[in-house]
Amino acid sequence: MFLGSVKSGIPRLALPAAVISAAIVVGAALLLGRAGAAPTTASSHRTGVVVVTTNLLGGGDNSAAGTGIVLTSSGRVLTNNHVIRGASSIRVTDPSDGLSFSAKVLGYSVSKDVALLQLQKPRGLKPARIGNSSTARVGQRVLAVGNAGGTGNLTTVTGRVIAVGRSIDVSDDDGVSNRLVGLIKTDAPLQPGDSGGPLLANGRVIGIDVAAGSSGSFSNSFTEGYAIPINRVVSIAHQIQAGRRSTTVHVGPTAFLGVLLWPPDYPNDSSGAIVKNVIPGLAAARAGVKSDDVITAAGGRAIASGADLRRVMLQAVPGQPLRLVWTDSSGSTRKATVRPAAGPPQ
Repeated sequence: MFLGSVKSGIPRLALPAAVISAAIVVGAALLLGRAGAAPTTASSHRTGVVVVTTNLLGGGDNSAAGTGIVLTSSGRVLTNNHVIRGASSIRVTDPSDGLSFSAKVLGYSVSKDVALLQLQKPRGLKPARIGNSSTARVGQRVLAVGNAGGTGNLTTVTGRVIAVGRSIDVSDDDGVSNRLVGLIKTDAPLQPGDSGGPLLANGRVIGIDVAAGSSGSFSNSFTEGYAIPINRVVSIAHQIQAGRRSTTVHVGPTAFLGVLLWPPDYPNDSSGAIVKNVIPGLAAARAGVKSDDVITAAGGRAIASGADLRRVMLQAVPGQPLRLVWTDSSGSTRKATVRPAAGPPQ
């Protein structure tokens, strides 16, 4: 089931989407919803739960919605990376008082599907009660809070832990695959928009909701949910706060060439990242890259696909020189040194 789409860290002009083909269930999907209406009142189990809405590159009706968990009263908020992927702007609303804040991305992990946000000029925030995910046990009662349906209204569902240490395979429409491991599986009926929300046990957060699925091949309802253990999420957040970049954790602004790419199934015999559109005024446009050109190398690395380009851009630094090689429509090889701008997170 498609709930949005992204383009090798360079978002396509559409609602962000990813499909999960679960190794252990059929029909699992990331829980991303559409941006919606006003928030509701909060209760004790909703303390520290916020609504996250994003606008995507291209403007118009390109928006998405999810959920977040307040980590600190100073405005640090946890959510899934797929909630904020491709966002040109992010807004976080506290349903307890209706206050809304703009947010910037401090860092994220694509492979772990975790992102850490910083709210601008936060006030009145109450952090969620963080628990210990290592205590999660099969049969334990759990409660999930989230922005189900992307309406802006927090909802609550209950269930039990039915497995721990589960893995699911994720792939987006660029053909980029990712495996989420060590997840908590629950029978709480999660819905699109719940992504980034808390899974609670005994009033404390033990996981961050990330995906849902159905046990039947032809079911349209979600009967199984998955959450990333909160211990892992908090560890990634601490790494980001410490400014420690790694091969799996990106810290700070994301380098952006200013190109939108065709998906892998685009009919073209060329090996490389095939350019669909070029954004005027940014690095690629200034270098002379045009639609249907094929990027074959960046930063000294060969580029065989959009996924390769995404990996290079994750390690690149905005404003720093990057050597770019591409093939133009006439078949000629062209080269230029560009300085990527800061752009949307991947």
